[in-house]
Amino acid sequence: MQKDLPKRIVEYLEGTRTQMADLLELLVRAESPSDDPSAQGPMLELLSNAFAKRGFRPQVLPGKTSGGMLFAMPAKRPRFVPHQLVLGHCDTVWPIGTLESMPIKTDGGIFWGPGSYDMKAGLVQGLFALEALDAAGVDTLPVTPVFLINSDEEIGSRESTRVIKRLARRADRCFVLEPSLGPDGHLKTTRKGVGRFTIRVRGKAAHAGLDPGKGASAILELSLIIQKLFALNDAERGITVNVGTIDGGLSPNVVAPQSEAMVDVRAPTAEDAAHIEQAIHSLKAETPGTEVEVEGAIRRPPMERTPGNQKLWLLARRGAADLGIEIEQAAAGGGSDGNTTSQYAPTLDGLGAVGAGAHAVSEHLVLERMVERSALLARLLSFPPIEEVAR
Repeated sequence: MQKDLPKRIVEYLEGTRTQMADLLELLVRAESPSDDPSAQGPMLELLSNAFAKRGFRPQVLPGKTSGGMLFAMPAKRPRFVPHQLVLGHCDTVWPIGTLESMPIKTDGGIFWGPGSYDMKAGLVQGLFALEALDAAGVDTLPVTPVFLINSDEEIGSRESTRVIKRLARRADRCFVLEPSLGPDGHLKTTRKGVGRFTIRVRGKAAHAGLDPGKGASAILELSLIIQKLFALNDAERGITVNVGTIDGGLSPNVVAPQSEAMVDVRAPTAEDAAHIEQAIHSLKAETPGTEVEVEGAIRRPPMERTPGNQKLWLLARRGAADLGIEIEQAAAGGGSDGNTTSQYAPTLDGLGAVGAGAHAVSEHLVLERMVERSALLARLLSFPPIEEVAR
């Protein structure tokens, strides 16, 4: 059965194109912005029903600050079998009402809609991968798939990271249903670590015309700090430090008593991340009468090409060859929950849709590619434990 399994998976999925597109539209119509926890309820209910129809037992884990998350495992899970974690998110960057200005449309095999590419199409592909395995006669997998779908990924997964870590620590491997990279659908085996920092400067107010010497400008000091921050950029190493917003002062005729900057940091390796974090927290004031306070950290560590991650990549190449498709690995500048799982278990990211325009009004995906992406995930889920395959 294993020998012709790839063929049977593809044959089944070829007949589900319409159902895939219909489910995708249903999910996209359920607008689910990260910053609106109440909007996640209908979305999680749709997904719960979809998993239940495919023989999985869904459980919604309530959130305190987020809309919660969905954990799903096979209703008939065998005992003493390792698990593989399939990870996705149902939240989007788009506020409620975006469908009015970005309506769903299909044109020339391209599906357009907010949150479709990042990453509701990936969720659809995951669900149909389960369906394809069942239709192909696979009753029990050698590694049990469990799904976790969170609703706070786009805002840093602050609440769900604890659960993700717990599941990843015990997982044989992790598959992340984030969108692929580029029009060729590259899988992501490297992601930069992501950090957020807030720099606050306290000075002393004074009348800018009458007593400027009695003041200490927080804005002047922040301008010096900003130059130090930008000096940390290293294009050759792939390190980026960006001051995205600044604020401060009271009035044009007042020496500024406070100022603040928000900083985004991306680093490709754990060593680089530690260096940049230490450098930012070591910033000292140069302007007399001012003080500097730094908050923040590299909260999503880099996803590097570890030996485990590369074993999983080679397994993906084998699975792709079984299906007659070509895949390549690539590095992504953005972070995902795959950054977290990669610290604990072999991780492969970018198994979601092929398209473009994440977080942009041009967001879209190629419907035709959903079959092969779903088939690839199904094939990967069918493999034995990674160490057994690697031997």
